[in-house]
Amino acid sequence: MEHQRTLVKICCMGSIEDAQLAIRLGAAAIGLVSEMPSGPGVIPEDLIRDIAQSVPDGIETFLLTCRQDPAAVILQQRKCGVTTIQLVDAFPLQGYSVLRQSLPGIRLVQVIHVTGESSIQDAAAVAPLVDALLLDSGKPSLAVKELGGTGRTHDWTISRRIRDRVHIPVYLAGGLTPENVQNAIEQVHPYAVDVCSGVRTGGRLDPHKLESFFSHIT
Repeated sequence: MEHQRTLVKICCMGSIEDAQLAIRLGAAAIGLVSEMPSGPGVIPEDLIRDIAQSVPDGIETFLLTCRQDPAAVILQQRKCGVTTIQLVDAFPLQGYSVLRQSLPGIRLVQVIHVTGESSIQDAAAVAPLVDALLLDSGKPSLAVKELGGTGRTHDWTISRRIRDRVHIPVYLAGGLTPENVQNAIEQVHPYAVDVCSGVRTGGRLDPHKLESFFSHIT
């Protein structure tokens, strides 16, 4: 069976120019961050819409949302016009069917923050209800929630166990850099990797880091 090259999602897009750069260098998807309790990359929903509209067909546009009310998420998607919703916080299990009914054709990706063994059960419970899982390194239990963009890795052995347990695509995020992404792919064998801070310098997308990151994708 031919090896499927790991796809790359570049998150925290700040402009149409950022998105064009990421796509030109090989991104299969871009992440657009709406209002969050903490973390980098937040942009207004009007700008999310403008960037999403600028992206060529075949490139996925992810709306990162921390909202936990299905009606609020539906309104966001309709305003922003993205192809994919990335739910970065826990979401009511009955809410997924509401999203499905109201947003046909829109992919649903649930973030699982890998904090320990319990994350395996969390992932298994939600996997049948979504199109993909994204394994990240946030800490939703903090008073000010961390829901992504931490720049920290997590225990990849748990991520690998989740990947082996579920039957949907798994994205791996959290502290990935040009230096460690090849090792991460070898350990976890994800469908795709997702990077934000690891390809930036001073908060700005760095073409040299991006090129180096893509050169280590297997």
